[in-house]
Amino acid sequence: MQRVKRSGRRAGSSRARAQARVAPALALGLGGLALIATLGAPAASAAPVAMAAARAGAPSTTVWLCRPGQGDDPCTSNLATTAVTATGATTSVPAVPDTSSKFDCFYVYPTVSGQTTANANLEVQETEIATAVDQASRFSQVCRVWAPMYRQRTVSSLFKDEPGADQVAYASLLSGWQDYLAHDNDGRPVIFIGHSQGAAMLIRLLHQQIDPSPRLRKLLVSAIILGGNLQVPLGKDVGGSFTHIPTCASARQTGCVIAYSSFGAPPPALSLFGRPGTGVSTLSGQTAKAGMQVACVNPVNFTTGRGALQPYFLSATSHPSGVRVPTPWVTYPGLYTAQCETLDGATTLQVIPTGVPGDRRPTVTASLGPLWGYHLVDVNLALGNLVDDVAHEEAAYH
Repeated sequence: MQRVKRSGRRAGSSRARAQARVAPALALGLGGLALIATLGAPAASAAPVAMAAARAGAPSTTVWLCRPGQGDDPCTSNLATTAVTATGATTSVPAVPDTSSKFDCFYVYPTVSGQTTANANLEVQETEIATAVDQASRFSQVCRVWAPMYRQRTVSSLFKDEPGADQVAYASLLSGWQDYLAHDNDGRPVIFIGHSQGAAMLIRLLHQQIDPSPRLRKLLVSAIILGGNLQVPLGKDVGGSFTHIPTCASARQTGCVIAYSSFGAPPPALSLFGRPGTGVSTLSGQTAKAGMQVACVNPVNFTTGRGALQPYFLSATSHPSGVRVPTPWVTYPGLYTAQCETLDGATTLQVIPTGVPGDRRPTVTASLGPLWGYHLVDVNLALGNLVDDVAHEEAAYH
């Protein structure tokens, strides 16, 4: 497999700098999505070209951001956590990667590339490292994480009428998936994880590669597709983005999808998330609106009721007032509840602070504005719940 040197830096210092920069990197990368709706639907899939290359035995060009056994792997970084309660009391939460897990996670990162070309190259940079640590590393407790670099649409391309860039991004991701499947999967069950552009690419991948194949559907433990506008018919759990893969109805259901976009208030009419056939939907070619809705699965309880979130944040990006946090991670038990709601045609995961008197822990904001909601922290707000969900699904998988 091709490896890219990380600018000659020591991985530890590079990773620390990258973690500190993760919030501004994501804000830069995701901000360009505001113009997606003007770009139109993607062109026909480039999948046949990639599949033909794989059948022809073309040499692997996959660059792995995360790969089991790889040195300086951001997806097996330090998971030590400090839990901070509403009173400011702290406890240590130990956690370590399970390198012997029988399950694989296939992670696709969101828009983070600030390169000036339409599609990013495959060089592993600090933004990708930081994002993998922030979104994917905690899943290493329950699976071996694989994350291919892919030629994602860059911020600059989202500001231009370059719909062909979607095809380049998908073909690149498809190549990484097929390489993994041919050389590394060995029949292991898989959990797919993606956010924003990564979620959109996974919707395409599952629609074209997994959904039509009974053999590959058997390998599917679950898919976590956040901030990507997975679509279903009104009142149904399957039949929109996928024909055979439903949304999850319990933590012990397998072969299903967990999907949501998080907000702290009802999304505006022009929101990029929660409404079918518009906004981020166009990145995956989903243009249908009539009779459709965006799926929302509450990762807490898989019902329409409210439940307590288990948020996890990098301590470099979240600072509880007056509390020393000596670990790379911080979690705030009892800070938020969440509930799926549909209002005025938008279906979202509504996240509400519990409002305990005297609670000085920081709460998230819609930092990119009301059209975005809590998009930047879709993963982090429920990261503990999602890891637990995967563990339960793995226990039920057979």
